[in-house]
Amino acid sequence: MSNDITRETSSVEETLAFARELASSCEPGDVICLYGTLGAGKTHFVKGFATAFGIDPNEVDSPTFVLIQEYNGTIPIYHFDAYRIESLDEARGIGTEDYLYGEGISVIEWPEKIAGLLPEQRIDIHIEQSGAQQRRFRVVYRS
Repeated sequence: MSNDITRETSSVEETLAFARELASSCEPGDVICLYGTLGAGKTHFVKGFATAFGIDPNEVDSPTFVLIQEYNGTIPIYHFDAYRIESLDEARGIGTEDYLYGEGISVIEWPEKIAGLLPEQRIDIHIEQSGAQQRRFRVVYRS
């Protein structure tokens, strides 16, 4: 993986494009952790990320109530929303580890809720909202 980066976007379209760009360097087994407050743009990021693998962005929704969405593209994307997960046992019970070490790319919203299950090698993306449409992305490659 390359060095850590910071990128600012000033529209949803720029966020989608940045996510596609980042996705182009990802491969099966990668784990992408999205940190940010409600409304920071995590789901928009996943929409752009998924398009890099031929997935229709209209199919991508926040899996808040189902916890995990699977999108079948050129590489499967496993989209987690851990916001409602109460414990690591609950996360294990829904098969989180099978996904994290599976054949696809895992993209996790609210990863701090399942921190004890996350692999050491992953990509952490911190999203800060700096205006109505402006976002700052800090991408940290962990190994």
